[in-house]
Amino acid sequence: MLKGIIGALALALAMPAFAESDTKKDVDNSVKNTVDDAKDKLHTDSGTAKTKRHMKKAARNAKTKARHTKNDVKDSAEKTKNDVSK
Repeated sequence: MLKGIIGALALALAMPAFAESDTKKDVDNSVKNTVDDAKDKLHTDSGTAKTKRHMKKAARNAKTKARHTKNDVKDSAEKTKNDVSK
């Protein structure tokens, strides 16, 4: 039992090292979107591949927008909290 607790604690402490920052996610999404745009300009893929790529791009963009909105709300709440405490 003690080994399990120690293992869980070690895993919990190591998780932040595996987490990606929002900036890294934004850069990765930007690179993928650039590749998708280049493929669109070539006009060499089939309809299903193009549709799948567009769906993935839309999902990436939605996740990015949600992540930015969450961060903006968090920053606004922190600013309001600091203003109230002054």
